[in-house]
Amino acid sequence: MPLSVLLVDDEPLVRAGLRAVLAAQPDIEVVGEAADGAAVIPLVRRLRPDVVVMDVRMPLMDGIEATRAVLRTMADPPKILVVTTFENDEYVYGALRAGAAGFLLKRARPAEIVHAVRLVAEGDSLLFPAAVRQLASSYGRAPGSAAARTALERAALTEREREVLRLMARGLSNAEIAARLVVGAETVKSHVSAVLAKLGARDRTQAVIAAYESGFVAPE
Repeated sequence: MPLSVLLVDDEPLVRAGLRAVLAAQPDIEVVGEAADGAAVIPLVRRLRPDVVVMDVRMPLMDGIEATRAVLRTMADPPKILVVTTFENDEYVYGALRAGAAGFLLKRARPAEIVHAVRLVAEGDSLLFPAAVRQLASSYGRAPGSAAARTALERAALTEREREVLRLMARGLSNAEIAARLVVGAETVKSHVSAVLAKLGARDRTQAVIAAYESGFVAPE
């Protein structure tokens, strides 16, 4: 089955450009469009997309609130990829903290757009890890904040799980972590799943944000 994508942006030209790029791929199908975050919930319920590509700034409901709404109301929500004009944007970090799996710049090249959609759908790698580190440094809670540190301590990660989280935060994929630790890919997948479950994180982006904000990993 092709990867299904819903496009959400208040600029028709942006949606048209994204549709042209993604629909040209044999493994991707654009199943719908919306001009504002307020329209996302009914469309997601009806179309059941794998990925929502959503502008972070929209007039009625922005990408942050729309992300929260989708993840709060859907039992099996899609991955959300927010689109932004500026990389170092507090709105982007807000969307990531709300549960978006990654972000994409509007000036990205077609190949980068396709790669980003596939990557967040697969969930085995962190999209733009250096940029996530920068955002955490600029807009995250103070590293080592009491609430974030306590949450990490309560997770009671094993030493191997802590090692896996450090490598996740550096942007390594499951395959790269397996090579680094000299273990099988399925073993790494199990460790990653355990880390996410213990941290209460929906995906590795939220786990990595928790690692930065707790002070467990320092932004470079």
